[in-house]
Amino acid sequence: MTELFDLSGKVAIVTGGSGGIGRAVAIGLARHGADVVVVARTLSKLEPVANEIRSLGKKATAISADVTDEQSVSRMVDDVMKEFSRIDILVNSAGLALRRPAAEITVNEWQQVMDFNVLGTFICCKAVGRVMIRQNGGKIVNMSSIRGILGASMGAAAYGPSKGAVDALTRTLACEWAKYNIFVNAVAPSLVMTDLSRSLMSDPEQAKARIARIPLGREAELEDIVGPTIFLASRASSFITGQIIHVDGGTSAGIT
Repeated sequence: MTELFDLSGKVAIVTGGSGGIGRAVAIGLARHGADVVVVARTLSKLEPVANEIRSLGKKATAISADVTDEQSVSRMVDDVMKEFSRIDILVNSAGLALRRPAAEITVNEWQQVMDFNVLGTFICCKAVGRVMIRQNGGKIVNMSSIRGILGASMGAAAYGPSKGAVDALTRTLACEWAKYNIFVNAVAPSLVMTDLSRSLMSDPEQAKARIARIPLGREAELEDIVGPTIFLASRASSFITGQIIHVDGGTSAGIT
C-alpha cells in the first residue's frame, strides 16, 4: 500500500510555498519522494523551505512569481520545464484572506481577494495544465475552504465567494481535462493553526466560538492538511477527480 503514496521521480510545484499550509505541503511532498518547486512573491522567504527540502535528499527550486500575473506564471513554468522537463503535480496553495464586514469592504479589496484566490488559481492551472496535456497526465490540488460552501457571520463576503469559485473551477477543469488523464481536486479546510489563525484565536471568546462549530473540538494542524494533499497527488487517488475534500473536523456534516 505504501507504494500508492510514493512520489519518487515526480516533480511538484507548490504556490504559496513560503509559509503556512504551502510550506507544510511542500515538505510533505518531498518526504514522500517528490522534487519540489516552491513559488511565492518573496524569494527570500522561499529559500529556507527549499533548503529544508534539500536536506531530505530531494531537489528543490525556489522561484519568485506573482500568481495573478499570467506572464510571471508563464516564466515560472518555463523555468521549471528547463530544469526538470516535466511537471507531475501542482498544488495551488497561494491565497489571500481579507476579513472585512460586508458593508465596509471596498470594491477594490473585494476584487483583490478574488484576483488572488480565483484568478491566481486559474492562471496557474492554465499554465501547468498545458504542460500536463502534452504529457497526457498530471495531478492538480487546489486549496479551497469550508467557506466555499458555508457562510460566516462576518468577514467572509469576499473570501467565501472566492473559495466557492475555486470549487466550481476545480470541478470544471476535472471534467474538461479528464480525457488528458489530468486529475483536478481540492482540499477544503476549516480553521487551520497557522501564524495568521493564532492571531485570530488570541481572543478567548472568539476562539471558543470558533472551536464550538467544529464537532471534533479542535482546529486543524498543518499535518492534517498534508495527508489529504499527498493522497490527491499520488496514485492512491487514481479514480478520484472533481472532488472537494473537506478537512474540517466534521463542520460540513451539518453540526453547529
